[in-house]
Amino acid sequence: MEWENQTILVEFFLKGLSGYPRLELLFFVLILIMYVVILLGNGTLILISILDSHLHTPMYFFLGNLSFLDICYATTSIPSTLVSFLSERKTITFSGCAVQMFLGLAMGTTECVLLGMMAFDRYVAICNPLKYPVIMSKKSYVPMAAGSWFAGVFNSAVQTTLVVQLTFCRNNVINHFSCEILAVMKMACVDISDNEFIMLVATTLFTLMPLLLIVISYSLIISSILKIRTSDGRSKAFSTCSAHLTVVIIFYGTILFMYMKPKTKDTLNSDDLDATDKLISMFYGVITPMMNPLIYSLRNKDVKEAVKHLLRRKVF
Repeated sequence: MEWENQTILVEFFLKGLSGYPRLELLFFVLILIMYVVILLGNGTLILISILDSHLHTPMYFFLGNLSFLDICYATTSIPSTLVSFLSERKTITFSGCAVQMFLGLAMGTTECVLLGMMAFDRYVAICNPLKYPVIMSKKSYVPMAAGSWFAGVFNSAVQTTLVVQLTFCRNNVINHFSCEILAVMKMACVDISDNEFIMLVATTLFTLMPLLLIVISYSLIISSILKIRTSDGRSKAFSTCSAHLTVVIIFYGTILFMYMKPKTKDTLNSDDLDATDKLISMFYGVITPMMNPLIYSLRNKDVKEAVKHLLRRKVF
């Protein structure tokens, strides 16, 4: 490769919806509303899980972590995206892009692992209820949550470090709303096969392995529920895990479509990112964190009662 085709990049141009000012204004309003809902919904779940002593259990400890994750993940990209919608200068510095990649991937990986831990918690609660206080003691669930965070930070640190060391060509246009790691990798003018291999290994360890744990856990849960003779008993048992299962389906359904979809070399080098990929990415980054507190509040009586109790305390 000739040196004239290479340069030291100091900033990237985030293409997003450039050229469609009306759509940018529409998406600005929609995403701003969704971001406020994310902050309020997840913030409320965190607050009630701390203030309500009835929710001081492993399930709600994990849920509090999940809500905090959703706030962090949304905040890594949404504010900058909103600013770019209203600004003519849609650029981000190289270091800012690296930070955004690191935080986004760290939060996403942590959520994958954490959902696996939550599935195991539901398995123990339903299939081994008598041993639940022993197996899921504070000495167990706190390290499980901490391990999820460590896995996310470690994976992101490794992959982000490898990406920022790549050589980039003069084209500094990222055809995305934010510095998503795959979008940045596409801009490299060197072989990225090593990066792709490491990403495949990381996806297997931190995305597919937790998914396997979830599938095994819920297979055993469903088998245990079907053995319950009364319909009321089955309904009560399933209600304790239906919210988590709904979140898992939305989260993993989106992330697997985004990252496991086969991509040809032409696609990787193309300047035109498929519109579906952008919409799916937005769905993953905005709608999923917004839906989580809604799902848990609508499907969980304990959360509803805790919210009502909190509101009564504020009013009276």
